Order: sequence, then structure tokens, then C-alpha cells
Amino acid sequence: MSEPFTHRLLPYDGVESFVAGAVPFLRAGVAAGDRVMAVTDMARETLLREALGEDARRVEFVDAETWYAHPARTLAECLAEADAAASRGRRLRLLGEPVWTARPPLEVLEWQRAEALANIAFADTGAALMCPYAVRTLPPGIVAAARHTHPETARGARATRNPGFVDPAAYCRRVDSAPLPDPPPDAVVLDLDRPDLYWLRMCVGDYARGCALPEDRLQRLLVAVTEVVTNAVRHGAPPIVLRMWTDADGPGPPALVCEVVDHGEWAPDAGFGHVPPRPGGDGRFGLWAVRLLCSLVQIRTGGGATTVRLWFRHRAGPPRVKGFMQSAHRLDSAAYAERVRDDLDRQVTS
Repeated sequence: MSEPFTHRLLPYDGVESFVAGAVPFLRAGVAAGDRVMAVTDMARETLLREALGEDARRVEFVDAETWYAHPARTLAECLAEADAAASRGRRLRLLGEPVWTARPPLEVLEWQRAEALANIAFADTGAALMCPYAVRTLPPGIVAAARHTHPETARGARATRNPGFVDPAAYCRRVDSAPLPDPPPDAVVLDLDRPDLYWLRMCVGDYARGCALPEDRLQRLLVAVTEVVTNAVRHGAPPIVLRMWTDADGPGPPALVCEVVDHGEWAPDAGFGHVPPRPGGDGRFGLWAVRLLCSLVQIRTGGGATTVRLWFRHRAGPPRVKGFMQSAHRLDSAAYAERVRDDLDRQVTS
């Protein structure tokens, strides 16, 4: 695409400032023959349709709650839209107002990270992105973060450089600078000195079923854990430990949490799978795929160890571990296999 990529913050404090910034942005796309999309709620869609008049027919309106469902998946889907438009000689022009209400703090951080990563992921697409933020009603911290993740700020039809913009890689390092909370004392621990992937998946699956994790998320969990453990074996250093626990007390839906710790360290430019690999590039798909599979992924490396923590949220009620896993706080794959055999023997002979 010949047009440069743009990513603009639209801070607004009422209807007039919202319309004054959003409508010229959308109309410019209609006039240029762009693929024009507006991702927002019904109230703002009504305002935009009224202000755009006949031009509204050439704008695709998308529900924000549906669009902003998962940071990595939304980033991938939006990038696919930009690539598809570019392949037809058009530019993607997207007005997208993120959904911030009722999100747990960890999810807020990941959506803020996604705003920063958009500057890397879309750099060569020629896309035009504008993100409205309601400065009067949003928490100040969310508005402040938006000034760090958008290179430009829109005021009406004009755009100016944002002096608060932070390099996306530096922003991600800042997000990941806080240490992860310690696992709870009742976490199940599986020592993986000589990982047997068959028994690893059996153990993780047994625990997840005891937590009432839905079957579709269970399959995602097994694929994600296998990828992370394989990565630790190939690129990390022993000892390798897997921990599992449930989180039903924090904000947001209940979650099964699974982390893999090894005693290697990743290079600062490892990327952590934050950005989708580009066609023809040398990016690795593994960790990016893990992010697509999980509700949330946290990675910390340094101090002689690397931790990858996977979150799987579900709405089936508070998780409750059942069976012998309930009292098994530390195992290795051989010990787990022996427990499974003993359990089967008792079922056969009873």
C-alpha cells in the first residue's frame, strides 16, 4: 500500500467531540474507496449513522462486544482484514472503540498491550486505525495508557504527534516488569526432569476435568501445555516444573491456571509470541498459537529462570478438583502413571 500506517487516539468528552473526530475519519475513507469499518456500541452507531447520512451505507458497523472478545484473536482478525483489503488494492480504515468495562485487571493490561502491538503488527499494511476513548467516564489509568500506545492524537479532523507515545517493545517490557504472584500452596506440582508427553497430557487432562473445564477449552489447554513444555525442553534448561491450580476468588470468571518453569533465560528480542508471524517471514508460530488458545498468557524471564503462565477462564462455576489429584501436590510423570494404574486396579477389582 502507498498510504502510511496510522494509529490515532481520539479522546472525547461528549457527543460533539466524538462526532467531530470520528465522522471526518470515516468520510475520508469512503471518499478514498477504503474498506471502512466502525466498531462500537449501538448508541454510538446511531450517532454515526445520523451524522454520516448517505455515507453510512458504505461503512460496515460491527458490535464492539463481539469484536473485542480476545486480544490476540482480535489482533489476528483485524490484521487479516487489513491484508485482505490490501490484496484488493484497498486500505482498511477502522474506527474501533475498545471495551473496558467489567474486565479483570490482567485482561485490561493485555488489551493495552494489544494497542501497543498494533503499531508493530500493522506497520506495513497501510491501514488507518482510530481508537475513541471517553475521557470523562473511563478510569484515568486507561486514558493515560492510551496516550502511551498511540503515535498520534486526533482533534476533530486534525492529527498531531503524541509526545507521550512509547516504543511498543519498551511498553511491553514495562507491562511485564512486575513479578508474577506466587502460586498458591495447594498447587499441584509435576516435575518434568524427563518429560513424557503422553503422561503429561494425561495428568493435565485429569486435573482439568476435575475442574469442570469445558471440553473445547480442555483440548486447547492440552495443545498449549504441550507446546510450552516442548519449548522448555528444547530451548530451556532443567529442572522443568509444571504447576496447576484454580483461581475462583479473583475478579472475572473462574480460571484454571497452568504454568511451566524452566531454568533457562530467553533473549531480550525473543518476541514472546506477541505478534502474528507475517507471510514469508521467519517468525515462529508456536507461542503465538499458544496465545490464541489461552484466555491469557504471562511470561517472565530473568534471574536464571523462565515462567510461562497459561490462564483458561470458564463460566461453569467455581472449579473443584476431584479424584486422587485433589491430594496429589507433587508428582513426576512416573509417579502419576503409577497412581493411574493403581486407580484402575481398584476399579477393576472392586
